[in-house]
Amino acid sequence: MRLATLIDGTPDGRLVVVSPDGSHCAAGPVKTMQDALEQWDTVEPQLRAISDFPDVLDMGKVTAPLPRAWQWLDGSVYASHGALMDKVIGIDKPPVEWPLMYQGVSSKFYGPTEDVVMAEEDLGIDFEGEFGILTTRTPMGTKADAAAPHIALVVQINDWSLRSLAGPEMKTGFGWIQAKPPCSMAPFAVTPDELGDAWQDFQPNMHLTVNWNGEQFGNAHGKAMGYGFDKLVAHAARTRELVAGTVIGSGTVSNENFREVGSSCIAERRGIEIVDEGSPKTEFMKFGDTVRMEARTADGRTPFGAIDQKVVSL
Repeated sequence: MRLATLIDGTPDGRLVVVSPDGSHCAAGPVKTMQDALEQWDTVEPQLRAISDFPDVLDMGKVTAPLPRAWQWLDGSVYASHGALMDKVIGIDKPPVEWPLMYQGVSSKFYGPTEDVVMAEEDLGIDFEGEFGILTTRTPMGTKADAAAPHIALVVQINDWSLRSLAGPEMKTGFGWIQAKPPCSMAPFAVTPDELGDAWQDFQPNMHLTVNWNGEQFGNAHGKAMGYGFDKLVAHAARTRELVAGTVIGSGTVSNENFREVGSSCIAERRGIEIVDEGSPKTEFMKFGDTVRMEARTADGRTPFGAIDQKVVSL
């Protein structure tokens, strides 16, 4: 099952079920994605039962599946990316036996084709391609082996970053505020069963192709997570209940052979250049630049649709 949210003049939009071929849609029994997630046990069967899709799906009216959320928790579970970034930034973190995670801004998620507004061009504007999940209410203390029922939907995310601010904020020992503006979401949120073999061990078993200004920049594979989403749910819920509609991200998709497959963010490419050549060559994004991200399964499906956006000035 694939779900989308249409712009309707309200902050949370209107939830629709998308036809199997992606061309049509139908309204569900509740108005918003948040409503559905809060009543998932009751609403999900009703959404699945919809078989008539009377409305043409206008992709120009599709916004983020969850335009705003109670909580956005982003992991960093691709070891190749984390190790390289720590080396470049100059952070020597002690090894830990749990996934890294921070809490970011959740009051807005950009829609898949919405222009992304940035305050200043010289702050190191960067994209970060990743995968994520939307949860149902998850009790505090939920363990990884009990997480599956709470993973309602899988999404594709662009976690925007301002690199000139990220390093200094990290080194304070607190976290990101200015360095992390709102993220973007691809148009469709899909149930795990919809992914079939492209969802294995609570990980996305598919490539994420990233194109910057029309040129392919990366094609990393999603199934290289050090911790699956089941373990990310358990980590987040250790000391708190997760409200319905919590968004949990994987962090930047990265592979050990990043020199061959490319990267899902500019910072990783610059890190490779620093290690290999002594200094970075690739510049960050400029106003007017575009980025497109699209996950593709082994059999050629694009279950989430594409994020295709332009960076614009405030």
